[in-house]
Amino acid sequence: MFDMPTDSNLTPQSALRVDPPAPAPAPLPAVSFGKSIAALCAVGILVVGQLYTVLPLLDDLSGAWSTTTSAAGWATTAFGFGYAAGFLFSGPLSDRFGRRRIIVAGLLLTALATVTVTMAPSLAVGCAVRAAQGLAAATFAPAAFAYVSERLEPGRRVAAMTWLTSSFLAAGVLGQVYAQFVAGFWNWQAVFLICAVAMVGGAALLHTVLLPDRSTAAASALDAYRAMGRLLTDSSLVLFLLATVTLLGGFVAVYTALQVMGPASLTDRPDAMLLLRAGSLPAMVLVPLLTPFLVRVPAAHRVVGALLLAGTATALLAVADGPVTHGVLLFVFVFGVALTAPALVEAIGSRAGPARGAAVALYTFALFTGASLGPLLATSAGDGFAAVAAVIAGVLCAGAALAAAGQHLRR
Repeated sequence: MFDMPTDSNLTPQSALRVDPPAPAPAPLPAVSFGKSIAALCAVGILVVGQLYTVLPLLDDLSGAWSTTTSAAGWATTAFGFGYAAGFLFSGPLSDRFGRRRIIVAGLLLTALATVTVTMAPSLAVGCAVRAAQGLAAATFAPAAFAYVSERLEPGRRVAAMTWLTSSFLAAGVLGQVYAQFVAGFWNWQAVFLICAVAMVGGAALLHTVLLPDRSTAAASALDAYRAMGRLLTDSSLVLFLLATVTLLGGFVAVYTALQVMGPASLTDRPDAMLLLRAGSLPAMVLVPLLTPFLVRVPAAHRVVGALLLAGTATALLAVADGPVTHGVLLFVFVFGVALTAPALVEAIGSRAGPARGAAVALYTFALFTGASLGPLLATSAGDGFAAVAAVIAGVLCAGAALAAAGQHLRR
């Protein structure tokens, strides 16, 4: 009924044969949730904690660098600016060279810079080295977030991101507790030397735990910056980024104010200050545990409510009296901050469409730009802890207003 092809080289069997499709690329193998997240969180606390370790050491650094305690606060600001700027480069670098490779190399460079801090002879040199330390440390977070997004099964990614974000915030408290404890037994140089050794160990651990990198056809780094430029034309997203600046700005400012000009009940009482810092740690653990309930509330609403909670607690800190009251209010403040951070990631990411990677880079840049400005806010907002706390409360409430305006524009 049908004429067969007349080509002498084509048989009926070959005419009916269909070449099999090219095999699809093998999916990235999944990793153990518990082992990977535990290792990434532990190393993340160590890396991000470097921003905060100097807060209990300001008196020691002022003596070593022959400057004032307030001026020594620039060591935190320098690290924060280097850290924030590094996020704009480390994301594209991890796309190009691989997540594990960038994480391990960044940890080794951060360890070297951390050792160098102990050799700084002056405030100017110390700030330069701290900026380099922050720049190297910025390689960790974007690569860690990208690794989790690629390697974990989708159903566990939200929990993993929440644990990672919470560990980074917990570093703000743990870094201070660790630095105060070690400096009390040895000296301020030991704080950095121990961290440097731990970073080398962390690099070895993650080289073992994380799966090897796979070669990919990564997009050009210019594509990432073009995506960032397009995102910055979205007024709603820009308002959420401005709200992000207020978050760690207020967080670092509160702890700087406690150290530099703390309430009379805490002045010259290192034991009370240590307990005050440690007492807010459970607030960091609560947020990941509450994630199944929190996700039922829209992310933008969580941002506004949590920033208002943190601002209210800070305003009450300005008028509170007694270490117990300060401890309770600081716990509520930290809980509000810990609630806000993952909600901001979700709210900003939902506005980015396919450019989520560029959005996360902008988020982390805004977050740690705020952290860099925190010490300046604490030391220039007024005289006395009460005045400074009142100003910080206003900044956090302004962040809530920015987020609410961003949500209104989105609608």
